[in-house]
Amino acid sequence: MPSMPFSHIVKPYIAACIAVALTIALIINVFFFNELALHWSAALWVCLILAQIAIIFQQTRTEKNLQAHENQLVIVKERLTNEIKHRLWAEKAASESKIKSLFIDENIPVMLAYFNTDLRCRYHNRIFRRWFGLKPDQIDERLLTEFSSEDFSSDIKQCVANILSGKTVHNERVLKSTKGFPYIFTEQYVPHLNNKGKAIGFYTIHTPRTQEKNRISPKNNVEHPPKPEPKTIVEMPVNHGTAIQHAAQTVSSKTTTTAARIAQAIEGGEFNLYYQHISPIKPSSSAATHYEILVRMNEEDNNLMPPGSFLPFVDQFNLMPQLDRWIVNHIVTWLSTHPESQSIFCLNVAKDTLSDRVFPEFIQEQIKNMKVTAANLCFEIEVADAEASTADMIVFTQKIHDLGCLLSLCSFNDDPSSVALLDKMKIDYLKIDGSLICNILRDQEDLDKVISIQKLAQKSGIKTIAELVETDDIVAKLQEIGIDYAQGFGIAKAHPFRDLEA
Repeated sequence: MPSMPFSHIVKPYIAACIAVALTIALIINVFFFNELALHWSAALWVCLILAQIAIIFQQTRTEKNLQAHENQLVIVKERLTNEIKHRLWAEKAASESKIKSLFIDENIPVMLAYFNTDLRCRYHNRIFRRWFGLKPDQIDERLLTEFSSEDFSSDIKQCVANILSGKTVHNERVLKSTKGFPYIFTEQYVPHLNNKGKAIGFYTIHTPRTQEKNRISPKNNVEHPPKPEPKTIVEMPVNHGTAIQHAAQTVSSKTTTTAARIAQAIEGGEFNLYYQHISPIKPSSSAATHYEILVRMNEEDNNLMPPGSFLPFVDQFNLMPQLDRWIVNHIVTWLSTHPESQSIFCLNVAKDTLSDRVFPEFIQEQIKNMKVTAANLCFEIEVADAEASTADMIVFTQKIHDLGCLLSLCSFNDDPSSVALLDKMKIDYLKIDGSLICNILRDQEDLDKVISIQKLAQKSGIKTIAELVETDDIVAKLQEIGIDYAQGFGIAKAHPFRDLEA
């Protein structure tokens, strides 16, 4: 810190020093000398008075300056406090957004990776790693040529010039997995530009197109003709030749094998169930413990495959009713061995299961044979599935309620089509769309929608469940609104079902 000049330090005290000197001079003159002329004595008194006035003026100005500085400090403190709060909120929001983005990236059935201009891999998702059969430390910061096939790396190298010039490149070609199975992929290379418009890297997105080329029915093994495809924008032309035709012929056997593999997994119980606690946050909520049941599939390397990686195939091969039966049987068996349990298990019902007219009869048979309470089972129906199969949904929900089981309508928003479903089906729980819950602290419109849904549910005698609850602040706001239950990683993580105690 620079030192202040000596004159600036002394200046405020000059008037006081003069006053003290004049006072001393007058005292000496009065008590020791009487020879000073009257006019000089009067002049000294005038100077003393002026010095006192100067002191008073200086003191007043100093006090005003101090008050002004105090006011400035208060303003600065408030500004810093607001900036700190905003920064903490921004960091928290960024952290939540990062977690959600990573969750999405790791579960979408698409190969996703990021490379810098040196073709070193800086990011990769789970499907990308599975394609090459490598662990993260075998890919991180590695050159593309060090972990990928020659064909894969050479094709990307051919596109690099166009990508780094700022162009998004689209291709379609055949890739073989590490096990030798060919897949038809659409490729997209998206440049990552800095604030000056210069490419500093690029994203690779590989999406399988085999399902659109050949769809195989697992029931009759009949090959359906391929759908006409729109033209793709190709910045760098790729000569497919007969490779795609060959791959399309090979895919039929592969898809049939996949269907058989999934059916075998269901029959052999190669799925693992997980439970996630649904916590009551309203004092008047039911004392019964609520759990949502989640399903994972075992991989060949004893790892667990998330639902986003295998459920699309289960749905494609029309195996969801079979999987739903396996889950119901597993839960009912557990309940039969824990007759004292008051837990309510929420089971997701697929669209194909809704249209399965004998599925309610299967549930009835399970409940009767296992001698369990029907009210321990709550079947969850997605709004989108209910809207797509309204007639099947009405029949299904009526039969389920006749059995004594509970029903939940999931991913509920306040759009008119969703609200109209409440007049067509009797439900016990309304699970509010998590995309609304995540934003209730930052978006007034989403908050108003949640409040509206809560009022609608309360009027109809329906309990509400908030999805994707991540923080205590959101829980406090939900309690203020009057939401009955909360579910999310901020409430409880998923645990293996085998660890569940009565």
